[in-house]
Amino acid sequence: MLTAVLVPESLDAARAALAEEARPLAGGTYLMPRLNDHATPPTRLVSLRRVGLDGIAVGPDTVTIGATTTLARIEDDERLAVLHPCVRSIAARPVRSLATVAGNLFVGQPYGDLAVALLALGADVEIQGAAGARTLPLEHMLSIGVAGDELVTGVRFSRPAAFRYHKAGRRRFNTASIVTVAAALTMADGAVHDARIALGGLAPRPLRCATAERALVGRPLDEASVRDAAHAADPLIEPFDDAYASAWYRRRVFPVHLRRALLGH
Repeated sequence: MLTAVLVPESLDAARAALAEEARPLAGGTYLMPRLNDHATPPTRLVSLRRVGLDGIAVGPDTVTIGATTTLARIEDDERLAVLHPCVRSIAARPVRSLATVAGNLFVGQPYGDLAVALLALGADVEIQGAAGARTLPLEHMLSIGVAGDELVTGVRFSRPAAFRYHKAGRRRFNTASIVTVAAALTMADGAVHDARIALGGLAPRPLRCATAERALVGRPLDEASVRDAAHAADPLIEPFDDAYASAWYRRRVFPVHLRRALLGH
């Protein structure tokens, strides 16, 4: 049951409001339907829309995106073309006009495709709390979360040498993930020099797949190496049943979509 929506004008005011057993509200595209559709305890929300956490800064090597920046704004910024395939695979334009970067980091699977892409990009998360500011690798934050008095204020990542993204869903657009694959690759002398592979739809949260990465490094990026990478990833993934696909189906088609992501066919 929704009891109040607070709209603070500063980050300090937002953190103070959250300390009173409230929940943060960014775009609300994931949270609000669940509050409306399910019986919940009395809930106070703290809107972050006026806190000043939106914005995009693109440097020669590094990109910083504010927590409440909408997905539509990323989609419209040509400097962020690396993220366009991912963002355009999420929901529909009206939803992307509300959905935010930080909100996408906290939604449950099979949603959170931007979190998958940012995980592959090695993003860091900027966090502000009562003890001050800190930076945490997104991979760690997805595992441990943030403290109750903390807010994510932005994400930061380095521009990749090459980035691949592929999402399989029940429809081409406006659908949750069955399997999502994002990969940042560095090639040298015809072989994979470095790789970061992140998966969505295959575990309770976006998953960094180090075993698949190790299977690729030092080898040409071809059918054989990608097949071995999929085999190496199999023990690590934890697919699940939901309305979109069964765990069996997700595991079965994962090698196909890893190949499509890395090789394009």
